[in-house]
Amino acid sequence: MKRICFLFVLLSGAMQSVAQSLPYRDKNLPVEKRVQDLLGRMTLEEKFWQLFMIPGDLDQAKPGQYKNGIFGFQVSAGAKGDAGGQMLSYRTDENAINVAKKINNIQKYFVEETRLGIPIIAFDEALHGLVRDGATAFPQAIGLAATWDTTLMRKVAVQIAKETKQRGIRQILSPVVNIASDVRWGRTEETYGEDPFLTSAMGVAFMRQFEQMGIITTPKHFIANVGDGGRDSYPIHANERLLDEVYLPPFKAAIQKAGARSIMTAYNSLDGTAASANHWLLIDKLKKEWGFNGFVISDANAVGGEVVLHYTAKDYAESGEHAINNGLDVIFQTEFNHYKLFIPAFLANKIDSARLNDAVGRVLRAKFELGLFENPYVSEDFKDTDLRKTSKEIALEAGKASFVLLKNENQVLPISPKVKTIAVFGADAQEARLGGYSGPGTAKVSILEGIRQRAGKQAKVLYAQGADRNAVNYVTIPAQYLHTGSQQGLKGDYFANMDMQGQPAMSRIDQQLDFHWTLFSPSPELAPDFYAVRWTGTLTAPETGRFKIGLEGNDGYRLYINNRLVVNRWNKQSYHSELADYSFEKGKKYEVRVEFYEANGDATIKLVWNVEVKNDWKAKIQEAVSLAKTADLAIAVVGINEGEFSDRALLSLPGHQEELIQALAATGKPVAVILVGGSAVTMNAWMDKVKAIGAAWYPGEEGGHAVASVLFGDYNPAGRLPITFPQHEAQLPLVYNHKPTGRGNDYNNLSGVPLFPFGYGLSYTRFAYSNFLLSKTQMSKTDSTMLSFTLKNTGSSAGEEVVQLYIRDLLSSVARPVMELKGFQRIRLKAGESRQVTFNITPELLSMLNREMQTVVEPGDFRIMVGSSSRDLRLKGNLQVQ
Repeated sequence: MKRICFLFVLLSGAMQSVAQSLPYRDKNLPVEKRVQDLLGRMTLEEKFWQLFMIPGDLDQAKPGQYKNGIFGFQVSAGAKGDAGGQMLSYRTDENAINVAKKINNIQKYFVEETRLGIPIIAFDEALHGLVRDGATAFPQAIGLAATWDTTLMRKVAVQIAKETKQRGIRQILSPVVNIASDVRWGRTEETYGEDPFLTSAMGVAFMRQFEQMGIITTPKHFIANVGDGGRDSYPIHANERLLDEVYLPPFKAAIQKAGARSIMTAYNSLDGTAASANHWLLIDKLKKEWGFNGFVISDANAVGGEVVLHYTAKDYAESGEHAINNGLDVIFQTEFNHYKLFIPAFLANKIDSARLNDAVGRVLRAKFELGLFENPYVSEDFKDTDLRKTSKEIALEAGKASFVLLKNENQVLPISPKVKTIAVFGADAQEARLGGYSGPGTAKVSILEGIRQRAGKQAKVLYAQGADRNAVNYVTIPAQYLHTGSQQGLKGDYFANMDMQGQPAMSRIDQQLDFHWTLFSPSPELAPDFYAVRWTGTLTAPETGRFKIGLEGNDGYRLYINNRLVVNRWNKQSYHSELADYSFEKGKKYEVRVEFYEANGDATIKLVWNVEVKNDWKAKIQEAVSLAKTADLAIAVVGINEGEFSDRALLSLPGHQEELIQALAATGKPVAVILVGGSAVTMNAWMDKVKAIGAAWYPGEEGGHAVASVLFGDYNPAGRLPITFPQHEAQLPLVYNHKPTGRGNDYNNLSGVPLFPFGYGLSYTRFAYSNFLLSKTQMSKTDSTMLSFTLKNTGSSAGEEVVQLYIRDLLSSVARPVMELKGFQRIRLKAGESRQVTFNITPELLSMLNREMQTVVEPGDFRIMVGSSSRDLRLKGNLQVQ
């Protein structure tokens, strides 16, 4: 037996020696030769698994489950809610060293236990901080854009990259460089705003740091993720000119200027073809025209969208076939078992062999470039105390720099030393929300706590909530009050017709009536667009009284109580909430019957009531008013609800926050409003009644200190809007860089101009612009000219000004935007200090797409403009190109 073991050890050692001598193991060979050698040794199954990525790890893996390898894992962070992975789960004991150890253990298996020893790429989200326990949460992406400061963005990115790499994570599914062309879009907060130049500059500043530190960035979502009405992932119908002028530049800059080695596709379709299977987009444009050498991944579960969203593939295998053959490289799914949906197309040789090898080669190239074959492990012996300290400092700096002062009547801000009592209101004052795609943050500081700490002995700080973001008038009836015999819940009979005739196709007990059937029907036995349901059982009243009960959802529905029809909206028309008054006795059981039918798909139905709902919002506001009357200054911290799958039809403040602001203003006390959120807010109902307004966005884990620093004047605000704030939703979409209109911008009952324009932001000091000079006012198409002017701080305090360069082509072969941002600088000046500011106007800044879709500089006059916002242009001059 000893002899056999000895021979086995010798054989294993010999095999490892042979493996180490294989060409793809030779670090001295060119990467391309290593890629081709490894490709030639791979089986079809091994190739497939290099094109498959999931959240997960080896904890629950069965023996041999990963014997063929895998692209990589989002380790210990699985999708918990939607398909996009927005809601992530966290291990409470997770920290940097634990993650590093776990990833090292995973790497050890793939390097030592699989046939070819191909390491994985551990990936995660890092939109504005790594989505991990113990990682720093910086201001949300839209807040980082509001700094208009690429130098600061680079500092933020370096810290995130360090916190990422020390854990062994080598790819981030960030940033979002989609253009926020409509602020109703719930994911506006994740973007760098509405402008391709600003988005490109901020995106490149972010991504370049990661790529230089050996972490792959994945700009997303290729190509446009917001459609008509500001709806997320709506179908896009856009010609190539619009895409090339507005939506594609940030992605092109990511590749050609930042060196991004990965790109993520969008869920939506482009001109009728799913983005994840769009040959023109992924091969013709991205890989051939731009020369992209990296790999393309799908958004989570997006490949199957051809089956359940776009209806352009008969099954998942065919959707995978379409995707890979048309340019996708890696299928991103949220479950291991999903591989069974896609691998049949590979095993049946439905994937073009050249395209398959190209896709696998792109993944292998990245793994070789990262050095994972030579150095698959990271150190497990480190302390991140100094790193976290520096990250905290930069998070605070970014929180301050992102603050945008929108109104400051009578200089109510900064807070005067004469103010001895400050009353703070709003749920967002104490919640310290971080925004979408955030980790938990560490030692978060709320705005209320920040104000209290900064006020110290200078002023007394009082607090009452007053109002929050939600107006809860009724809730879904809890399962504990619903029964079918001795079972909890109602019996649902599901019919494959809309008349509820004959035998049901399926019957089951549903704990609650709270359903949203969008991509699927309630059951495989039912068509998604043709079925009916009857729920029956009893309802036990928890209280005595006259309450409202009813249904919410896509009508037709009706509700019977004790065989009496109390809610009847049986005609299919719209989405409604209909409740009726009904008298209940505590402990008494009532027979209930709910009937519902669906004739189109995308169904929603809820059984709701207002029992146990405390609707005391008026009392809370009155409490806030009483408190405000005792203060010298009232600060209302208010916010919005948004995010993935949370687009906003209305841009006003939700809940009863507007009533709170109006009630506070009616006291006669000066009111300052601080907006928390990642998008625009309409404020016609209260703007003229308050003294000051500021946008804090989601200011990060140091946000409380940052906001307090601005409010008390320790920091002079200089943030600028990266999006346009409309006066009313009817103006949308509204962006500053639109093309000339056929007539005018106005409606007959509403102005066409914004409430706050792109690039807008106030300061506690003032700046003057003068001495506009072009070094050349005439030049050739290949020449450059230097613009210079004098900027002076004419106020009484030091501050920063964001100077903005805009250009308009006055005569062109095709219609061009009324103006385009082409440069910006954030400049700090002491009181009374002057500085000469320069911009180099190059052919790139003057270029356009002509009628033949060629990038050219056309001869003619260009209007050169500089100022403090897109509507506050202080200096102008003309440049003639010959």
